Amino acid sequence: MWLYATSTLEFQIPEETPFLLMLRPRSGWQQWISREQYLLTPNVPMMEFTDPFGNLCQRVVVPAGPLTIQTAVDAEVPDGCDTAPGAPFTEVQKLPNDTLPFLLPSRYCESDRFMNLAYQVTNEAAHGYDQCTAIVDYIRTAKAYGPGLGNDIISACEANQRSHLVCRDMAHIGIACCRALSIPARMVVGYLESLEPMDLHAWFEAYVGGRWYTFDPTQEDNSGGRIAIAYGRDAADVAIYTQFGPPVNLISMAVSVTRKSTPPSM
Repeated sequence: MWLYATSTLEFQIPEETPFLLMLRPRSGWQQWISREQYLLTPNVPMMEFTDPFGNLCQRVVVPAGPLTIQTAVDAEVPDGCDTAPGAPFTEVQKLPNDTLPFLLPSRYCESDRFMNLAYQVTNEAAHGYDQCTAIVDYIRTAKAYGPGLGNDIISACEANQRSHLVCRDMAHIGIACCRALSIPARMVVGYLESLEPMDLHAWFEAYVGGRWYTFDPTQEDNSGGRIAIAYGRDAADVAIYTQFGPPVNLISMAVSVTRKSTPPSM
């Protein structure tokens, strides 16, 4: 199916400020980007590079004053995520090299501190995909999803001490538990068609049965199209913007995702 997604970010910049932006999805696994728009007001020079995780990143220096970033994308994606109950655990020695960074503890996913919890909640699950499902079930049962509650990024350990979490926090717990079981897991930020209230969204993927699968503790099932913007070890790797210098004021952010009945016309 085809999705049309947009985002608009408005800032007030106190002084000339360097930014790193990460708002351009790329074509790849289960998504095809057919058309996109990326506008900055004021119009300033931008340089793009690809980070170690394959994400498209933009460097820009913006002057003091108002800044508006507008993006739009037409993408062909599945109308739901694949599932594979019973998909086997992949032994570490047989994992592809590019999955290995997603086995290690990271800034916001302290997997070395989740061994006991991970084994406890997956005790009766078959090794592999079913362990990931058990972890998601634990998060959904033990934590309440509270969109808009998390202005500060917290780690998986901090999140596990709270009862109400945002999507990013739930993904961090899921990633930490998977890695504690030697299952590679990575964070994804992007668009979700059915999200309420609409916003940019975070979920995680785990590598089992020879490929990556999507897991989202905030949703009851895997329906709804997704457009992935960025992948990383945790939230530190997938920030949609990072400014350097004095804090900037994000005045507003608006996101929309619309299903299209026909492919976009050229």
